[in-house]
Amino acid sequence: MQETHRLTTAQALILYLTQQYVERDGVEHKFFAGVWGIFGHGNVAGVGQALQQYADKIRYYQSRNEQAQVHTAAAYTKHKNRLQTFACTSSIGPGATNMITGAAMATVNRLPVLLLPGDIFAERIQAPVLQQLENEHTQDIGVNDCFKPVSRYWDRIYRPEQLISALPQVMRVLTSPADTGAVTLALPQDVQTYAYDFPAEMFEKRVWHIPRNRPDLSALQRAVSAIRSARTPIIVAGGGVHYSEAQAALRLFVERHGIPVGETQAGKGALPYDHPLNLGAIGATGTQGANIIAREADLVIGVGTRYSDFTSASNTAFQNPDVRFVNVNVFEFDAYKRGAIPLVGDARVTLEELSGALGDYRTSAALQARAHQFNTEWDAEVERIYHLEHEPLLSQGEVVGMINTFSRPQDVVLCAAGSLPGDLHKLWRTRDPRGYHLEYGFSTMGYEIAGGMGVKLADPSREVYVMVGDGSFLMMSSEIVTMVQEQLKVTIIVLDNHGFASIGGLSKSVGSDGFGTKYRYRTDSEALDGETLPIDFAKLCEGMGAYTLRARDRAGFARALDEARKITDRPVCIVTETDRRERVGGYESWWDVSVAETSDNPDVQRAREDYEEAKKRERHYL
Repeated sequence: MQETHRLTTAQALILYLTQQYVERDGVEHKFFAGVWGIFGHGNVAGVGQALQQYADKIRYYQSRNEQAQVHTAAAYTKHKNRLQTFACTSSIGPGATNMITGAAMATVNRLPVLLLPGDIFAERIQAPVLQQLENEHTQDIGVNDCFKPVSRYWDRIYRPEQLISALPQVMRVLTSPADTGAVTLALPQDVQTYAYDFPAEMFEKRVWHIPRNRPDLSALQRAVSAIRSARTPIIVAGGGVHYSEAQAALRLFVERHGIPVGETQAGKGALPYDHPLNLGAIGATGTQGANIIAREADLVIGVGTRYSDFTSASNTAFQNPDVRFVNVNVFEFDAYKRGAIPLVGDARVTLEELSGALGDYRTSAALQARAHQFNTEWDAEVERIYHLEHEPLLSQGEVVGMINTFSRPQDVVLCAAGSLPGDLHKLWRTRDPRGYHLEYGFSTMGYEIAGGMGVKLADPSREVYVMVGDGSFLMMSSEIVTMVQEQLKVTIIVLDNHGFASIGGLSKSVGSDGFGTKYRYRTDSEALDGETLPIDFAKLCEGMGAYTLRARDRAGFARALDEARKITDRPVCIVTETDRRERVGGYESWWDVSVAETSDNPDVQRAREDYEEAKKRERHYL
């Protein structure tokens, strides 16, 4: 007779999670670092009870916002190269739907996170229960169905024994190098508490092996032929370089074959910033050299990139009429983009095999010298922006420069939304592959502070510098309290520019003069054009328990950074006012943001004319 353990559904679920491990390259990791959760009637007697029962096997973390806990989990797994993650539990109703934004962010960025939202009673006799969405056409739908389009795997557990078949599928997706993202298991609150005789072998240690898949030999031969015939190739290094730990393989490939590299937001740090063949950021937030070489390239080798509109400058970046693409990607969907020769496989082993097959192929000395010159010229431009001496307020570029100069190579800068990601992409001198952490797949306002906590949990040895604008700060600063509770040191730089500065600039560029983007009182004219709102961000931070500093000028900001480094047992917030009008420019790039086709505003009319002209450069790659 098969040995069994009589457990509730929730107990079986949590106990199963404690026994899941992953292995890659002979290194084994426990997969779940813990469970984040906020309890309500939808999960307190089920998952909550199970977490208390197994507190010696898996750690529970208390968050302040359900969306934030998903961001923390996603940042953690990103920094861990997707080899370890968290589960996140919520009650039913609004607690569950708060996690939907986090789910979308995780899935867009291909980051494995397990979501365990409570659900309504499966037996239905109590319906409508508190926080239940009723539908007159079916009783088999609820708010957790909203997770379906933003999850890579979704299931609802109506009976305890369904866990036996569901959980291996959960782990299959979470540990997949390609088909990963948010996984949602909706858990009816009564079913969580039902007991069942689960097979004992379900709770034995299981190791999930992460493969390094190799590309098709025929495709590899075609790629070699295409590269050998190229005169001006460029590599676009994406996040897959980091996830596959292919930084060393990329560097060897680049140096052996002399091919210059442009980095996406997710790929930044694939090469050190001062490598002579590193052109820096590419695309809509790219450097001048990267965008010039991209425009002229006759071959683009994409390594672990999905070619977002920022990377491709809305499909205007690659203008050579004969341009061809070779894509190295573990995900077949991305490998085939742009009509590419698809090398479907792990970035590290594919680069190694591709390099071996290329033999002594090397680009011209002229192309390499040009790339080196662009690298040197860009570094001089970064230095200029770092030392603008802008008055009376600091510029955003200067703040970036002061943090970059002050921080150690192994420290991490983290950001997500607004104009900061573009400035960081261009200006941050990345000296360590893990030193740059941007969530720019979903560009989620509110990710920053929660994400900073996730990175700190992933690697306590690194200082983490979170850069957040006042708009994102006001959307989600609650996890400062969690950092205080966990005694985690993260340095949070709050840039007060009195509103949504990034969209304000975008609004001006489309002729709308920053409408609705400044934090101002409403006046008698019914417009939001009065005095600036007197928001004291330092007091807000201090009230949540952070060690708080104000910086009003360059010297004061330098002193604040120095003082912040000495604090070790709680978060530090440095609040500084910046000039929203002093911006880092665009460099040979464009981003498609539609402009009104008709308007009585002359500024909009002019913007539309410019837009129509720029749009002519967009192209399909077939």
